[in-house]
Order: sequence, then structure tokens, then C-alpha cells
Amino acid sequence: MKDYATGRRLATWSMVVFASAMPRAAGAADPQPYSVELIETGDKSLDGAVRDSSTLVSLKDKAPVGGFALVRRAEVDAARFLEGLHSFGYYDGKVGITIDGTDVAHPSLPGVIDAAPKEPPIPVVVTLDLGHRYHFGQINVAGRLPPAVTSELSRLPLLSQGRDALAAEVLAAQDRLLAAIREAGYPLAVVTLPPAVLHRDTAQLDVEFLVDTGPPANIGAIHFNGLRDVSEEFLRRHLLLRPGQPFSPSSIDTAQRDLIALGVFSSVRILPASHLDPDARLPVDVTVTERPPHAVDLGAAYSTDLGVNLNASWRHRNLFGEAEQLILSGLIQYGGNETAKPGYQLSAQYIEPDFLVRDQKLDVGLTALQQTLQAYDQIALIAQAGLERKLSPHWSARAGVLTEAETIVQNGTRREYEFAGLPLSFRYDSTTSLFDPVSGGRAAISFMPVALFGKPGGTYFVAQSSGSIYFDFQTEGRSVLAMRGLVGMASGVGVFGMPPDQRFYAGGNGTVRGYRYQSIGPRFPDRQPTGGTAVSAASIELRQRFMENYGVAAFLDAGQVSADGNPFSKKWQAGAGVGLRYYTSIGPIRLDVAVPLSRQAGDDSFELYIGLGQAF
Repeated sequence: MKDYATGRRLATWSMVVFASAMPRAAGAADPQPYSVELIETGDKSLDGAVRDSSTLVSLKDKAPVGGFALVRRAEVDAARFLEGLHSFGYYDGKVGITIDGTDVAHPSLPGVIDAAPKEPPIPVVVTLDLGHRYHFGQINVAGRLPPAVTSELSRLPLLSQGRDALAAEVLAAQDRLLAAIREAGYPLAVVTLPPAVLHRDTAQLDVEFLVDTGPPANIGAIHFNGLRDVSEEFLRRHLLLRPGQPFSPSSIDTAQRDLIALGVFSSVRILPASHLDPDARLPVDVTVTERPPHAVDLGAAYSTDLGVNLNASWRHRNLFGEAEQLILSGLIQYGGNETAKPGYQLSAQYIEPDFLVRDQKLDVGLTALQQTLQAYDQIALIAQAGLERKLSPHWSARAGVLTEAETIVQNGTRREYEFAGLPLSFRYDSTTSLFDPVSGGRAAISFMPVALFGKPGGTYFVAQSSGSIYFDFQTEGRSVLAMRGLVGMASGVGVFGMPPDQRFYAGGNGTVRGYRYQSIGPRFPDRQPTGGTAVSAASIELRQRFMENYGVAAFLDAGQVSADGNPFSKKWQAGAGVGLRYYTSIGPIRLDVAVPLSRQAGDDSFELYIGLGQAF
């Protein structure tokens, strides 16, 4: 019997060698072009996975081969397709591949391929016989689980009896179980999958998860790597991890994101060791890459109302070694139908993180500006200082002091103002992108008592709230509905008791597109804006991304400004428009065109806005 089998193998190989050694037919191709047909099974997910994994498909044009190599390529694909059938729950499935009508296992096939002409390409046909689809049967967890995981086991979830026995679900359940165990303080836990048990009579698959938790452990020594200019003492104070703290992957992830947020590192990796130290604790390595200490930022924007806006800034990211920032910036504004002359703004800002206590930031700034708008001409010097405190992952609060000395000319009248305010604000932000939010929301509410010095003098109170929300239609940010709203009011003062630059205005990119900047609201007899003591505005925008880097938007804005302190007492002005988006790694480049739906005297027929980032 053994001799017969040996002889048969020799005869088979002889046929292959013989076929390969035969003179090639006239017109035979080397390498041999071929076509591939994957017969659809009716399971779209499986069909897609088979096509994506097929080397017959991916290498057809990139790497043409001769007969023997093409047969080998088909055999490799057949094994891969069989694994695919199993991973989709078809454990009785079979794979059939023919080349020019001959089964891929036939010994003479390489010679047949080599003898085939170049045209037409030789056909390769793949057929999958699915058989019965298996479902999950018994789901067992073997081994000792931590009490915290045992109580939460029903919520993980693992696997459900009766569901299709997909390999991806098994692996995902394994990952969830392992993550839960490690989150309970067992860093060396291992979850393995013994071979599943097939019940062919009932088409069921029994799965078992074998758990080895290892010992519980706390965080051990923390080592920093890669530090150059940033103070290690500062980082140890700022780091959210402490030796002796219970191990938790989520706390490590949070600490890693928190270090990145300092702005001085281009990368941060926090990796636990693979074994415990002699004190049964788990050492942790924090490896950082520092960003260059200095940076220059350049920006530009354009709108028909405010013209060209050019800005530049220089920053020091790590002034004294503890992530303190010094930012010097300048802005030039030129042109536009709402500006009479070029304007400028120069500012210096100092930011110190962890001021006095962790998660409290000191922010001090000085700004000089000059602008000539249709509403007023202004020359001002502004100083501000504030403390901002992080209250939760999404909430923060800020309290400070603001002082301003300015000269303003409005409607031919020149006045000098000096005033001080005590701004208090609360902010919420659950979005994940500054320039292109696609989900979550933002909200802010602010209050500021103001004291005017000199003539006119007095005190008044300003309150304002704003918010925006973003709905992603389960498209990974490709179809987004965005909405925003704004309400503000001043009490204890009339319109002309407030400095013109502190009054409320609407119109322009920040409120109602389609109208000139500050053009909505009360006006002087010559139609120039006076500003008001109350404002309200709302916007809705639908954003649709297509292909890889392009998008469009359609929007409707509305707003009103009143002089009686009531933010809803005047007629609303509305603007509508469309926009184009080109998405970059930083954010979308935006071009919006908007028209006023109820034109006022002096309004343009349309307004154009170009800038980086979404409008809100």
C-alpha cells in the first residue's frame, strides 16, 4: 500500500514535470493573464471580505505569473476563503476554484495554463458552498473572576446564545472580558480561547473563555524618558498617576491625554511593565517627545464685509520649564465694505498651567487695537487677567478682571471711556475637534458687572449665553446637522450709557451671514448702527462630505438686536446660503456665500466668507 501511494505521487509529479517540459504552443503567454469571477453567495459581508482578502484579485494586474505560481496562488486563496467561511459561521462550507474550467487540484493544470494563449485571459472562477450557518450554543467562563467583574458580567456583554457564530464577535467578547478584568486592578490578566466545540447535528458552536487573572497590583515606580527642557518635578505633580494607586487602564489613558493637553509634547506613551516589581507593584514608563519650544503661526481669512484678515503669532511653549506659554500676536485687517480704513491688533498673553493648584490656569493679557468700522472708530488698550479652573472633563469655569481705556468716535461724536469689569463664565465642551466638530455640543454662559469711570459713569450688568450642538447621522462625520443659538442682554443701562464696543450687534460671520458685520439692529438717522442692549441669534447648518476631501453646506441664520433690554422684542432678520468645504488635516477650508432674506437699506445683495474651520 505504501509503495502504491509513493508511486502515485511520483506519477503525479511526473505529469507536472512532463507538462511543464512540453514545448509551448504558438501564442502561449508567459506570464499568463487571467480574469477572476467570485460567485456571489448572498451574504454581502462575506462576499466583501472574500474579495478584499483575495490575492487572485489584488495581484491580478500587479504581479502576473505563470501556470505553477497561479495554481499556488489559488491554493493559498482557497485556504484563506475557508477561514473566512468559518469566521462568518459557515463551518460546513466548502471552497471550489477552477482555472479554465479545471479544478485547481488537478495535477496537469500548471501545464494547461502555460499552454494557453494570451487572449482571452484565462478564467478563474471561485465558488463558495456555504452550508448551514452555525449559532452560538453554550457560553462558559472558566477561572476565577474578580468580584467586580462577576457582578458586571451580565452587562459586558459577552456572547448571546442563538446569534450567528461570527469569529469577530468571539474576539470582541474576549477583548471586553480582558479589559474588564484589567480595569478591576489585575494588570497581568490573560483570557484565552480553548478550541470551540462544534455540534454539527444542531449547527451550534460552544465557546469557553479561560481566565487567569494573575495577582492584583497597584502602580509602582513611575519613570520618565525623553525629557529635555520640561521639569520632571512639575510633571510628577501634574501627572494623574501616583505610586500606590490601583492599576487601571482607563486611568492610564486619561493621564496620557492629560499630558498631551499641556501642549509641550508631540507624543506621550505611558506603558506599564510586563511584570511586577519586588514589592508586587507594577512600574510604569512615561516616554515623551518634546515639541520645539518656539512656534510661529500664520493665518488668513476673507469676507466681503471685513475684507482681508492676516494674523501671525509667535509663541514660547515652555517659558520657565513648567509648560508656561508666552504668545505674541498681531493682526491686520484691510478692505471690506464695513471697514473704512485698515485696522490692527497687537497682543501679548501669558498662560501658566497648574497655578497654585492643579487644573487651574492663570491667563494674563494685554491688547492694543485700532479699527475703523461703519458702527464706530476705536483706539483701545485692554488688559485682562483671569483664573480658569477645570471642573470636569467637559466643564470649566473662569473668573477674572478686565480693564479698558479707549477713544471711540461714533456718528461724529468723540468720547473717551475707561471701565472695569469682573467677568465670570462657565463653559461646556464635549466635542472632539476645534475646527470641525461633528458630534457633542458646546455651551457658555457669562456674567459681568461693569463700572464706568469718568463721564459718562455708572454701573451695569451684562449676561450672555450661547451654545451649539452637532448631530452625526451615523456617518462618521460625513453627514452632520449643526445648530447654534445666542442670547445676551444688559441691565441697568441704556444704549448710550454703554461704550459702543460693549453693546450688542448682529450681522456677519458670527451671527447672521448675508448681512454686513454689525449691521442688524437699531440705527442712527444716517443708517449707521448704534448697537443695542439685547441680542438673540440662531443658526442651522447641514454639512455633507463627499469623496475624501470635499464637502458642501447649506445654512439658515437669523437674529435681532433691540435697545430695550429684551432679546426677543424686535423683528428678526434672516440670511441663507450655501458653502463649499475642502478638508485638510488641520480642518476644513470654508467658502460660504450668503444672501439677506429681507434686505435693509444699504445691505449688499450677498456676502462671501473664506476661512479655516467651520463657521461654528
